[in-house]
Amino acid sequence: MKPLATCKMCVIALGLLLVSALSPCRASEFEGVDGPNVRYMRHEDGSRTVFIRSPDNRVLTKKRFSLNGALIMVTTYKMDANANPLGCKIRDGQNQELFKVSYGYHKVTGLLVEELMFDSRVKRIDQASGKEMPVQRVVYLYDAEGKRSAPITYNLLPGKTFEEVFGVKSSALESNPFNGTAPAGGR
Repeated sequence: MKPLATCKMCVIALGLLLVSALSPCRASEFEGVDGPNVRYMRHEDGSRTVFIRSPDNRVLTKKRFSLNGALIMVTTYKMDANANPLGCKIRDGQNQELFKVSYGYHKVTGLLVEELMFDSRVKRIDQASGKEMPVQRVVYLYDAEGKRSAPITYNLLPGKTFEEVFGVKSSALESNPFNGTAPAGGR
């Protein structure tokens, strides 16, 4: 297995105000295109999400807006050359960094196998190793056909789970709204 990306620019967004509003994005839910680098979608509750990618396809920004248009969460993904997230940072609507996440891929298959979420506000150090400890670990298994399992989530802190807080089990980008489209001025 390839080691996880440890990019400090990768943070997962905490949306305490979005417990019920966070839902995985499916390609069929993307309802709008605003140029080659912007996609948007409306959610059942009236809130909306806007996806903006950089012209070189290395950064994908996901902005979540409430029903009244207030910015409530920003997730910035750093992408590899194959448009797979290496990590992300999650900020609240006031631009306070809440979480950072690193994604790990299988060395041979290239499939996502793990994500580690770290709290950006409190650095937790493992006494045994001296390294920063994640607050959550998410593992993915694959069947013989390459279909990914539901996320297996390990909450490493006492209290509420990520799913209880956010309404989803994982921070992984369920689908890239730009798959199949070349970035403007791309390579």
